[in-house]
Amino acid sequence: MAEFVTREKLHDIAALVAAPVPAEPTAQPVIRETIDRSFELPTGLYVATAAGYLGFLAVMWLMLKNAELILPLVICTVFIAMFFGVAHKWTSMHPTHAQRPMRYDGFRRRGIVTATGHLTANEASLQVLILPVLIFIWGLAIAVIVALT
Repeated sequence: MAEFVTREKLHDIAALVAAPVPAEPTAQPVIRETIDRSFELPTGLYVATAAGYLGFLAVMWLMLKNAELILPLVICTVFIAMFFGVAHKWTSMHPTHAQRPMRYDGFRRRGIVTATGHLTANEASLQVLILPVLIFIWGLAIAVIVALT
């Protein structure tokens, strides 16, 4: 429970001391000169991911060809383009930085280190491409179902 403490009672129970003085000057923050903005994946994986998402939208447009779907599909296409465009601009943000996206041959040799451990190139590619490929296959399955009904 809360209790009101008067100034006199506070002086009786509290010990007033001077503020501590640091023994040595405070350390300066460490500023990294090089920042890796490359995401350590080859550009081809990003292109394949975007192609999977845009392929799904193309299948939907070709399958349905409804004038009312033009605006939603254009909006989705713009969002996908912005998503990958921002990532591209992020990697090339500072003109003097030396980091470039990893080339595919280096990716095949070294793989990539993730939060859960080291992945080979095949494992990392599968992890990156599984969702866009499944979404594209889902779009093809919908197209087959619509064509058969």
